[in-house]
Amino acid sequence: MVSPDATATPPAGMTGKPGLLMRVVKNQPLAFLLVGGINTVLGTAWFIVWQVSLGDQLGYHFAIVAGYLCNVLCAFAMYRYLVFEVRGHFLRDFWRFVIVNSGAFVVNIALMTLAVTLLHFPPIPSQLVITAVTATASFFGYRDFSFSRKKRTGTS
Repeated sequence: MVSPDATATPPAGMTGKPGLLMRVVKNQPLAFLLVGGINTVLGTAWFIVWQVSLGDQLGYHFAIVAGYLCNVLCAFAMYRYLVFEVRGHFLRDFWRFVIVNSGAFVVNIALMTLAVTLLHFPPIPSQLVITAVTATASFFGYRDFSFSRKKRTGTS
């Protein structure tokens, strides 16, 4: 377990003191799981909002893209400000975050196309199942790739 003290290495090369959630939870894996769970619910909600409001006119692909764009901003803000209070390198941090989230996004589009177009499943239940799959895969991706950093030596 990683302690939230000043010597802990923040994810994605970020620097700064532990954010509000880390000060309350005091357990990095649990903090990431909580934020990830909230992001999963928000991402699904964004998809449903866009699907219900404009899905009939613009299709479920539009709902996925619009939901993703809304959710990636929410997710980035929550990781940046609730888990770590970071300063500087905003665009670089955001770009790295977007790159990681893009993998789950591409898988989401592919699986939704398969489920809705080829298998003729309804979009909202399909998205709920696909979200469970991509959220699980994302957890391991964040843990083992995105937020896994070797100790840095010298200045960064």
